[in-house]
This record gives sequence, C-alpha cells and structure tokens, in this order.
Amino acid sequence: MPGTPPTRFVYLGPEGTFTEAALRTIPAAERGLRTPARSVPEALEAVRAGEADAALVPLENSVGGAVPVTLDELVTGAPLVITREVVLPVEFVLGARQPTPLAAIRTIAAHPQASAQCRNWLRANAPDAVIVDVLSNAAAAISAAAGEHDAALCAPIGVSRNQLTVLADKVADHPDAVTRFALLTRPGRPAEPTGDDVTSLAVSIRRDQVGALLAVLTELAVRGINLSRIESRPTGEQLGTYVFFLDCTGHVAEPQLGEALQGLRRICADVRFLGSYPRHRLVQEAPVPSPPGLANADFADSAAWLAQVRAGETA
Repeated sequence: MPGTPPTRFVYLGPEGTFTEAALRTIPAAERGLRTPARSVPEALEAVRAGEADAALVPLENSVGGAVPVTLDELVTGAPLVITREVVLPVEFVLGARQPTPLAAIRTIAAHPQASAQCRNWLRANAPDAVIVDVLSNAAAAISAAAGEHDAALCAPIGVSRNQLTVLADKVADHPDAVTRFALLTRPGRPAEPTGDDVTSLAVSIRRDQVGALLAVLTELAVRGINLSRIESRPTGEQLGTYVFFLDCTGHVAEPQLGEALQGLRRICADVRFLGSYPRHRLVQEAPVPSPPGLANADFADSAAWLAQVRAGETA
C-alpha cells in the first residue's frame, strides 16, 4: 500500500478466530495495533471514521461461498478499497481441556459454519456427540476451556490461546478448503502493478438494456481479461435489481484493464472501483499468459501507433 503503512488494524472478532490468524500473517499488522470488531459493518465503519487505518474481513469461502454482509457493505456508505487479500487454509481443530477419547465426548461447541464444514467428519468420528451452536470459533474454544462443553471445534489459534489439548487436527470434510479475506482502507493511489494482480469491481447494469450483462462480460473478454469471479447481490431497492461483483485479472494502471474500465463506465448504470492488489497464491504458480495481441505491451504498442496516426506521422 503506497504512502504511510497502516499501524491500526481492526478485524472481525472476537480474538482467536481465523480472521485474527489471517491478519497476523501481514507483517505490519503483527507489529501494529489489532482491535477486534463485533461485526463486519463495525469494522469497516471504524476505517471510514478514521478510527483505524485498515480492516480485515472475510470475503468468501471455497465451500460456503461469498460472505453477503461484506459484499453489501462494499457498495454502501463511503467508498473503501481492497489493498491486499489473504487466503488462509481452513483447518479446524477439535480441542478439549484434557485428553479425552473421541467416543467419550458428549457435547462439542462449534460455530454453525464450522460444524457444517465438518459434518461428515463429526458423524464418522464423534457420532454420539451433540453439536452445540455458539457465536464464533473463539467462543467455542472458550466454552471448552471453561468446561461448559466436552470439546470445541475451533481455529488452531484458539487452542494455544485457551490452553486446550488437541484431540484431532486438520478436521474438515474438504481438506483444501480456504477462506479469502480482504484488507480494506480508505481510497488512495493504488500500489504499482506486480504482474500478477486482481482488480475488484461492483457494477450496476441498466434494467431496460437487453443483453446488459453480456455487454459487461464482452468489455472484458475482447481485451483478454480473465474474469475469476462474478457474484450478484440484490440492491434492496426493488425485486430484480442487482449489483454484480467482479474479480478480474490485471491492474487499473495497465492499458488493457484501463480500456475495459472506460468501456464499463460507458455502458453501466454505475461502476464502483474496489481496488487493484496483488493476487495471494498459496502455491507458486506462473500467471496465465495473455492471448496473442492482448498483452499489455500489445495495447501500449497500438496506442502509440494511433497517436502517430493522429499526429500525421504515419499512415
């Protein structure tokens, strides 16, 4: 992030959750002040009000999908932009106050989303246990540490923080499940392109325009811009009106994406820029090359050629 690095971070709390674990992978946050918020809106409002420099909130999960409240908050209120994404493997731990055979466990505290992602594992390994819903993964760990429940399904950070014994680790029905988090700040000049970036947008299409969504996708496709995610959310104004969230490969400073944004601005009812930021890859993968004629260099070359034509320097 350009300018002064953030030092005051707020995140979706409470402490001891996957969101805190994701935040602490950011060096500046590990050194800075970290404050939990009670909700996504509260976290983002702290940034808008200047009470925090940046907020980390969950954006989507590979199993459960997008986090609706985060998407809704991104298109309401004063603009915020994503300056960084964190992708964290979601590996739950079954913890208890003391070593306990799985067959002896009668109650397991778990957040509903956690138990949903571990349903088959729990059925196979603790079939007689009653799953008790709690408000967060952190609350599950705290209740097990207090002896309110025999065990807790929680984030690894909750085990060490509450001195729990690990009864089973890497608990999940989907071993490759991940959650994607977004670090949001007040708008500012985007960081320089890295060559492997993501640009996020929220676009509203005109209801009376036939093929409006196809026109949006065409603006990207004809420029060789890969659309890695598209998600729709109702605007809340009336039935049938939606805002579409797009994640595109590329950076706002690059010619091909810049052209696409201009095209979207022309044909859409509204376009909200949500940030250009480096892609977080869990494994080292080379970026997918652009098709012939659609690389940034090709766009720069064609722009230079057109400038010469307009200046009468070439035919």
